[in-house]
Amino acid sequence: MNTKNLHSPYYALSDYLKETFGEKLYKLSLNAGLSCPNRDGTLDTRGCIFCSEGGSGEFASSPFLSITKQIEQAKLLIEKKYPKGHYIAYFQAYTNTYAPVSYLEKIFTEAISHPDIKVLSIATRPDCLSSEILDLLEKLNKQKPIWIELGLQTIHSKTAAFIRRGYDLPVFETAFIHLRAIQIPVIVHVILGLPKETLDDMLQTIDYLSNLNIQGIKLQLLHILKNTDLANYYKENFFSVFTLEEYIDVVISCLEHLSPEIVIHRLTGDGSKDLLIAPTWSLQKRHVLNRLHQEMKVRKTYQGRMIPCLQNH
Repeated sequence: MNTKNLHSPYYALSDYLKETFGEKLYKLSLNAGLSCPNRDGTLDTRGCIFCSEGGSGEFASSPFLSITKQIEQAKLLIEKKYPKGHYIAYFQAYTNTYAPVSYLEKIFTEAISHPDIKVLSIATRPDCLSSEILDLLEKLNKQKPIWIELGLQTIHSKTAAFIRRGYDLPVFETAFIHLRAIQIPVIVHVILGLPKETLDDMLQTIDYLSNLNIQGIKLQLLHILKNTDLANYYKENFFSVFTLEEYIDVVISCLEHLSPEIVIHRLTGDGSKDLLIAPTWSLQKRHVLNRLHQEMKVRKTYQGRMIPCLQNH
């Protein structure tokens, strides 16, 4: 990575996309109409403690539309900002490899066959990647780039049990090894601010992932959403959530612990205004990122080092 070409004081997704594809790609959130083993009774019926009824797919299209129609509908929503360009097809809601391989092949092939789609990004669980699904992903990856996003959230077993993640860390490690064996990039979701986790706990998760040499990471601020078990827990056992200043400190610490080769896909979150209980400051995403960049300029830091490009931002 050439840090002189960075447009952000970290290896941002936008920089990676321009280096790799020569242009910015916008994500189109798609809905495959799938469930999750944490909701259909296989593991549990309640889902993860923080998960909304939409399975993190509040911004996705209707699952009753074909994938092609979902893509076209999503393009219409951003055509004024991005009238002529290419996109990432993002299967976001629930667990997007939790279905028969024949159905997955149908919807994934339809997505990558669209001429405007450059990348297929699939959010899923590491315990939902059978050998047959891995074979499918390997085949599709030869047609267009496939990314897999895994919701790890934390490496700590007590926290994982509390949030009802439903699998142990070795399951994640096995999935990661299998995906890298077929040259599929792995993007890992981490939640910052989970109840009872200290900064040291969070940085242990970051150090683990950095040493594992993942390809991308999403740092997600803990959102307390209406109609979730986390919202009930928050009401009954009030715990403090990050202030903006605290969150910026934590994010910078995380970036300082990450390898500079890991692409940063997210540094905060896009909580639905209608669902978000706390922290409400997170609704101003652009303001949060601006404050973060300003603070990084003051500290002149990038993964713990001073670099010249920060003087220009």
